[in-house]
Amino acid sequence: MERKKKVGITDTTLRDAHQSLMATRMRTEDMLPILPEIDKVGYHSLEVWGGATFDTCLRYLNEDPWERLVKIREYAKNSRLQMLLRGQNLVAYRHYADDVVDAFAKAAVKNGIDIVRIFDALNDIRNMEKAMQAVKAAGGHVQATISYTISPVHNIDYFVDLAVEMEKKGADSLCIKDMAGLITPYHAYELVEKLKSNIKIPVQLHSHFTSGMAAMSYLKAIEAGCDVVDTATSSISQGSSQPAVDTIVAALRGTPYDTELDLELIAHIDDYFKKIRGNYEVPLQIGVDTAVLNYQIPGGMLSNLASQLAAQNASHLMDKVYEEVPRVRQELGYPPLVTPSSQIVGTQAVMNIITGERYKVTLTEVKNYLKGLYGKPPGEVDPDLLKKVLKDEEPFQGRPADLLEPQMDKAREELGAYLEKEEDVLTYILFPQQAMAFFKQRKKGAISKKLAAGMSRPEARQELKLENLYAVDETLFLSEDEKHFVYPCA
Repeated sequence: MERKKKVGITDTTLRDAHQSLMATRMRTEDMLPILPEIDKVGYHSLEVWGGATFDTCLRYLNEDPWERLVKIREYAKNSRLQMLLRGQNLVAYRHYADDVVDAFAKAAVKNGIDIVRIFDALNDIRNMEKAMQAVKAAGGHVQATISYTISPVHNIDYFVDLAVEMEKKGADSLCIKDMAGLITPYHAYELVEKLKSNIKIPVQLHSHFTSGMAAMSYLKAIEAGCDVVDTATSSISQGSSQPAVDTIVAALRGTPYDTELDLELIAHIDDYFKKIRGNYEVPLQIGVDTAVLNYQIPGGMLSNLASQLAAQNASHLMDKVYEEVPRVRQELGYPPLVTPSSQIVGTQAVMNIITGERYKVTLTEVKNYLKGLYGKPPGEVDPDLLKKVLKDEEPFQGRPADLLEPQMDKAREELGAYLEKEEDVLTYILFPQQAMAFFKQRKKGAISKKLAAGMSRPEARQELKLENLYAVDETLFLSEDEKHFVYPCA
């Protein structure tokens, strides 16, 4: 099969790669020195922002995420910068009002983002549409995203229908987001081939090496016509990260799909990251975990389940939780296990096993999910579970964000003297406690350098109570009740 243009490569090193393998702890100061070299490679795009990076900048690194973006734009003048946006959830874990989505998209593009990869955990396009419109209005490239998973509901036709609808809604390109590393080589070929036959916009594949299949799936997807694939610098690749860029570039060299990227320059860049990696006291787990094939549980979600059980002195129940996760997922209508549905399913599974009675304790998030406050489940929810949890209450059938009042003006007023720039309002709305703590330090001119050291020094680990958090693919944040930690899988 001959191609008219080379395959593009998106580099995820500065976002998803270190989110997957280094708990999203890479500091801005460790990114900037090598960025001019990365800028020379000629990548299709650099994924540098969004996902869990916004939260982690504030919560653990004591950095302003907006300043990080501005600096990256300054150091990478020639590359397209890309971010991950969780639809109406933006870069946090619940839905926000439309005025917040508009303001966030405008600010992201203004501060340097070119491509916005937009997804919804339930593949509910209603939860993506406002963000797509807002990015378009701001002048950004809208990459609509399919959250890939496997279930009786999620077949090829389901994904193709989604893609066709996304193109109609104005998507500039389409991403297949395989957050758990589940897509097999031949399924990747079939899916991409069908997509290319039904839509005209470019198709990109994002996967994780968790199951060991990602590089093979990339090659088959490319043969089927995939335009761009996601990779990472080799020293922060594989495991629950992406395939290594060197491997993919070398595999395609001399073929009709040749990326034409410079392997020597790529190796030079990786030498830098090998040294930087040593600054962080987190062991890199880069092996293959085939449990994901049996239970469809992303690597980071596995770490979170283990942490929750350990906190209850119940680690011996892990096998039962493994079996409970697919059962809960089925009862909830087969949501893809990506933020926030992965946390909802995983934590409820743990509660079901620990209490010894299924749904004896039902999470508030599960109740809200069943009420329709996260959107429309992909499949049918178990009617007995609906009756048990909601009694006679009918689930909400509309777009969840339609229930929300505008938030920007109220937040601006609450910030008062701490407001220094318009982006502060967004930071405060998304993470009010962390933002206010940061703003107070900033006003005093006392941003803590010890906290900014992240996990690279023992005293920082102790202060952040991270001494027992050994799993490197685990970026943690507190749930709204601040009683348990959950893991963002995207």
